[in-house]
Amino acid sequence: ISNDMLVESENDLPPILLVEDNPDDEGLALRALKKSGVRHPVIVVRDGEEAVQILPSFINGSTPILILLDLKLPKLSGLEVLERIRADKSTQLVPVVVLTSSDESVDVIGCYSRGANAYVRKPVDFDEFIEAIDSIARFWLRRNLLAAKGR
Repeated sequence: ISNDMLVESENDLPPILLVEDNPDDEGLALRALKKSGVRHPVIVVRDGEEAVQILPSFINGSTPILILLDLKLPKLSGLEVLERIRADKSTQLVPVVVLTSSDESVDVIGCYSRGANAYVRKPVDFDEFIEAIDSIARFWLRRNLLAAKGR
């Protein structure tokens, strides 16, 4: 994992993988995670191909505790990335929250049928965005019992 993908790395907590091509939404997500008190390092990849290429590095490294996945990505779609995440032994049990601007039923159904754990429409309002990220963080990082060993 290259250093330019790693946003913060000051602890031994497992990382969050953020797959987001929009720099504004990336910045909002990172600010919202920080404001929500999330201390996990965040790995950011900006297209579907990058997301798929990083998966094998988790075999020997620290598997993400959570993947936040946008749907509308360049190179490979979020649906294709989700399929690869679920097909890869090192990430198939990692919770995937689709965080996207789409509210199309075909996208919602497509994500759940491919193994998404949750589908969250990105709020436009910053305070609502923070609230959505805070809810995601509270549930997936603090309340949910993960299948991976040692979590």
